[in-house]
Amino acid sequence: MEQLEKIGFSAWFQSRVDDEKIKLHDIARVVSVQRESYLISKGAGSAYAELSGNLSYTTDSVSDLPTTGDWVYADFFDDDTHAIVHGVFPRKSLLKRKAAGKQIDWQSIAANIDVAFIIQSVDRDFNLRRLERYLVMVNESGIVPTILLSKSDLISEQELDDIESHIKDIASQTTTLAFSSLNGKNIDRIKNSLLKGQTYCLLGSSGVGKTTLLNSIIGGDLFETRSVSAKTSKGRHTTTSRELVQLPNGAMIIDTPGMRELGSMSVDAGIDETFSEIRALSQNCKFGNCSHTNEKGCAILAAISSGELPEQRFRNYRKMKRESAFNEMSYSEKRKKDKDFGKMIKSVMKDKSRK
Repeated sequence: MEQLEKIGFSAWFQSRVDDEKIKLHDIARVVSVQRESYLISKGAGSAYAELSGNLSYTTDSVSDLPTTGDWVYADFFDDDTHAIVHGVFPRKSLLKRKAAGKQIDWQSIAANIDVAFIIQSVDRDFNLRRLERYLVMVNESGIVPTILLSKSDLISEQELDDIESHIKDIASQTTTLAFSSLNGKNIDRIKNSLLKGQTYCLLGSSGVGKTTLLNSIIGGDLFETRSVSAKTSKGRHTTTSRELVQLPNGAMIIDTPGMRELGSMSVDAGIDETFSEIRALSQNCKFGNCSHTNEKGCAILAAISSGELPEQRFRNYRKMKRESAFNEMSYSEKRKKDKDFGKMIKSVMKDKSRK
């Protein structure tokens, strides 16, 4: 158990151990996922793993499959170099988003994260609306967000103050810190904030400096980095998978691939927490069913008119609400079709067995 504690196995997970499964299997943590291949660890060394047939075929949703950071039940073979995963522990948190493109499904990013570092570069990448989307994703997952502003050496102090002021307007309770991997500004502060036994993750678009920051924290060029494209001003994907890295002080950190799409599904709690001032204003509307479009006595429209609430922020709030509702409805329909299809297959197989 001591080895497991070194990679984050806390009392929270200990209290959720399945007494029957623990008699048959070991406990391990998922270090990385590459398509259908997993790398898992019991705290010392790691082993390549695959899912048991039962786990593969009885899982209702891809979000129920193991992801980086998960704790799993597994059997180890060949001097602990190979393993079979038989089950997944309950999750303390799950960072997820809608799958990219037109596909209506979840994409798991990482599990059992304590703190998410949302990174935006202040030179080209900074976008308040995108930041709101990251905050919704993190808040929905019950993870503590911290906003890190990279490449702060590329702008003036006044420009940086202006950006931090805009962030304070939308996330006044969230810790925000500007840093530079080039001149080392606040790198030590970030390092010192990483606590033993806690799991952190790095979120942000390609090219904002996530992997460079990770290398700075580790103290070496362990992971490959690439420059931002001069032609498009867009980042190039360096990280292609999510890998949990154990730091010398006992903290764990996960770098994630850059995400250009941040579609949301069923994130009402995250939206309400991120846009808490809009929710609070709505309580003061004259009518309980106010649509906040043209009603007299609408507290939100009044706040927009007075300048108390930026209109663009309200537009983003409504856009995310509509998007979340549409995707959730489509996902529910997809799940129903999948379940109906599964029942049909079972019925056909049952009839065949009788013949």
